[in-house]
Amino acid sequence: QVQLVESGGGLVQTGSSLRLSCAASGLTFSVYTMGWFRQAPGKEREFVAAISRSGTSREYADSVKARFTISRDYAESTVNLHMNNLKPDDTAVYYCAAGLRGGPSNTGYDFWGQGTQVTVSA
Repeated sequence: QVQLVESGGGLVQTGSSLRLSCAASGLTFSVYTMGWFRQAPGKEREFVAAISRSGTSREYADSVKARFTISRDYAESTVNLHMNNLKPDDTAVYYCAAGLRGGPSNTGYDFWGQGTQVTVSA
């Protein structure tokens, strides 16, 4: 059974940093593109970042480029999202996803975590 378990969310102030982690199990981690998405209240789920199977290619949403960094650890089967200079607009539930196709669309991902809340106060 595939499981993606996110951790690291919380309540922080504007300008702060957070690191989200996603532990993957029940799948061959190295064959999946790993991604992060987020959903704010009343909004659709949106793409945040993705990292390729090999870890050599990364893609970011324009809104987080230069502030967020995605990385993966093959030994631990985890994917991390380092978030710097957080803004109130970053407030959302953040979801980890694994997909054979990947990319910025939801449809590229086969498995999803339950999400972790990130709240950024002004």
